[in-house]
Amino acid sequence: PVEQSDCKGNQVAIRLTNKSWDREFVQKVEEISGENFHKCMQCGTCSGACPMNDDMDLPPRKIVLLTHLGAREQIVDSKTVWMCASCHKCEALCPRGIDLPKLMEAVRQVMLRDSQDHVDIADIPTEVRVDAPQVAFVSCFRKMTA
Repeated sequence: PVEQSDCKGNQVAIRLTNKSWDREFVQKVEEISGENFHKCMQCGTCSGACPMNDDMDLPPRKIVLLTHLGAREQIVDSKTVWMCASCHKCEALCPRGIDLPKLMEAVRQVMLRDSQDHVDIADIPTEVRVDAPQVAFVSCFRKMTA
């Protein structure tokens, strides 16, 4: 698989093996998103612009790289695609015009179609379930469950 050995600053060290590329995952993400994420030049503008970047375990540009590499397992283990607020700040500043929120949504859809729910109602504290607006739950479950 693709192994992440360092992710500090702008340098990302990864090791590829001949079994690491999940072609089906890449094709599904391309089909759902309609984006050509292969044109990403890894400049990091998206990561710098992202208001959620500090809460993500992997910067957005690395999600693009891992998607390009077909590194499905590393993306599934990351919380980054679930943290994307779809504010489109990254898209507005991307020199290649990549709609990164569309890519993040496509990755989420691939994961959800494989029944990989990201939230379980039992994990939500009772006080939050009682006090939170119903529309928040509808939005949350629409985005994060199959």
